[in-house]
Amino acid sequence: MGKIAVLTDSNSGITQKESKELGVYVLPMPFFINGEQYFEDINLTQEEFYKLLEEDADISTSQPSVGEMQNQFDHLLKEYDEVVFIPMSSGLSGTCQTATILAQEYGGKVQVVNNQRISITMRQSVLDAKLLVAKGYDAAGIKEVLEREKMQSSIYITLETLKYLKKGGRITAAAAAIGTVLNLKPVLQIQGEKLDAYAKTRGKSAAKKQMLKAIDNDLNTRFAKYASEGRMHIAAAYTGNLEEAQEWAELIQKTYPQFDGFFMNPLSLSVACHIGYGALAIAATAYIPEDEK
Repeated sequence: MGKIAVLTDSNSGITQKESKELGVYVLPMPFFINGEQYFEDINLTQEEFYKLLEEDADISTSQPSVGEMQNQFDHLLKEYDEVVFIPMSSGLSGTCQTATILAQEYGGKVQVVNNQRISITMRQSVLDAKLLVAKGYDAAGIKEVLEREKMQSSIYITLETLKYLKKGGRITAAAAAIGTVLNLKPVLQIQGEKLDAYAKTRGKSAAKKQMLKAIDNDLNTRFAKYASEGRMHIAAAYTGNLEEAQEWAELIQKTYPQFDGFFMNPLSLSVACHIGYGALAIAATAYIPEDEK
């Protein structure tokens, strides 16, 4: 069996420090802030990012250059026989397409997984890939499993402010103003290729209830078989607001005590750019069938 490296990008929420603990590799996502380039978790911390966001700095997301990806692939192939690269969903970034084209130059040694995930569900894909490596799968086999299971997850997010949806053109200025006055908190959904509106609520408390209701619905319909067997990963995420997020995590764990392995991570900064500080999220991801009890 050849040695296989599992590579992801920082949209997975896996930090450089955590990557070493997990035995995986993380390609940092670049940002341009007031004209200068930064790399998530290299020379741009979560705290620095939210401070700049609050100051209305000019922030835009980018994707790793072809040269940066090529250097990463070349570096890993000096030590490993194959590389599995799990970037963020192709519907949310061009990184996946760029990497797929570049991978063609490596004669099958680099396999790029387009499994339509981001943040905490993408992190689970990385953990699933590590499990498959341990089970003896080659890079192409890991790609096949992860892409086959790509739709077996959901993320629901609520926001503290409508400012960044307005800034990104997802809602009009008038809708943002009305929403602010009425204390409307949207619940958004990431499933597959894009970020979509799911529901509107009055206040954060109602939004949390709506997200739990949405997860309940998924567990009783799409994921009913997995849920009945306790084979679901439940996770939480947030943007900057750790104290509130810890309370949210406690509520989730009390609501779903039947599922093991709960974890919580900050949402990636590429998502935070579009939703701002103070967001809360919950995700449900089914076990891959290859992950036996």
